[in-house]
Amino acid sequence: MGADSEREQILHAMDRLLTGTPLRSSGNLTIVALAEEADVKRHLLTHRHKDLKDTFYARVALQSGMLPIEQALRAEISELKERLLSLKAENKVLSDNAVRFARVIRLLTSENDVLQRQGSNVVSMASRRVAKAEDASP
Repeated sequence: MGADSEREQILHAMDRLLTGTPLRSSGNLTIVALAEEADVKRHLLTHRHKDLKDTFYARVALQSGMLPIEQALRAEISELKERLLSLKAENKVLSDNAVRFARVIRLLTSENDVLQRQGSNVVSMASRRVAKAEDASP
């Protein structure tokens, strides 16, 4: 195999690795994976085609060492974490409101019981519903 053919294989392998579409390797962004992907011996990258090795490392650094799918997943994770924080805050507000409403209901129920025991004209809602139902029946 000629040097030009090797270079072409390495460049194509580099593109596949950097786009996350490996054919022959693990897909890791390493020289070992690049050699596997290009189907060449590793020493060719470290001795004969040092410029391609340096180019590969430079392109990996531009991608922050991550495959495009990994970058997309990290962005999605970040968005989901923000959404989770928002939902937790909303849940806290709703929980606090539920506690507050329960206290108000207990207070109103207690006041209603006191008023009914005092003989005032307070009629419980349950009694009113039963009376209305009896009036409506034929």
